[in-house]
Amino acid sequence: MGDSITTGEIQCSQCGGELHPDEGQIFVTCPYCTSAVYLDKSRVVFHWYLASTLDESKARGSLARWMAGNSTVKDLDKKSKVIEQSFAYFPMWFLKYKAGEKKEKNWLYPAAATSVTEIRQIELPVGDLRKYDDTLEAQSQSPTVPLDTAMGWLEGRGVSGEEISERALVHIPLYFFKYTYQGEQFTAIVEGATGEVFANIFPAKAEAPYVLAGSLAALTFLCLATFPVIGALINGVEGLGLGLLACSGLGVLAAPLLFALGMWVAAKI
Repeated sequence: MGDSITTGEIQCSQCGGELHPDEGQIFVTCPYCTSAVYLDKSRVVFHWYLASTLDESKARGSLARWMAGNSTVKDLDKKSKVIEQSFAYFPMWFLKYKAGEKKEKNWLYPAAATSVTEIRQIELPVGDLRKYDDTLEAQSQSPTVPLDTAMGWLEGRGVSGEEISERALVHIPLYFFKYTYQGEQFTAIVEGATGEVFANIFPAKAEAPYVLAGSLAALTFLCLATFPVIGALINGVEGLGLGLLACSGLGVLAAPLLFALGMWVAAKI
């Protein structure tokens, strides 16, 4: 990383024991309390990881269900093609800060470059975090974003450094999928602990046809609702009754047609 600590006294953030990392070493296990810590410039922070519960086939299943869902274009799961996939424990800065006198909130910030910034929305189950194990290094992506940068973003949202009560580096299991659809390439990430899918840009359903169908239905029933009013203005109570009858009859005829239109739009888009 280039800015890792190599000299001076370094203390464990858990027990206060003195640490003696090798030159250039950034992942350290405390010899006194076995806490896993990460060294970032002059800071020593906890180092955790979130265990993956999905293998590659289950991750692809989560991706397929997302592609077949309501947010994406119809039949994306069938018409797209996965061209590349990979797995890594991706580093995230975990910051806990005070939100009021008795409340605390957690905030995640990517500790390495990524095009899918939606992973900031990951709900991190703190109770499932485990001490980082050196055996994971082969599958772990090293952090490239300094902790001070993440803290700066949080401070930009009105949270001062004094309000931050906990800082940690957390490696989260992520499956990265690149796929093509109609000649364009997209990226989606499957979080390996929950199967949740994250994507910034993807083939989304077009909103215009749904808006048009909804507007047509609203306009139709609005027009029908004027019949009793017009009837009452023209011919009093008798006109009101005729207007209500016309409104009801035409409404019964229009409802299935508008419903069929909505179903057709949903099937085609």
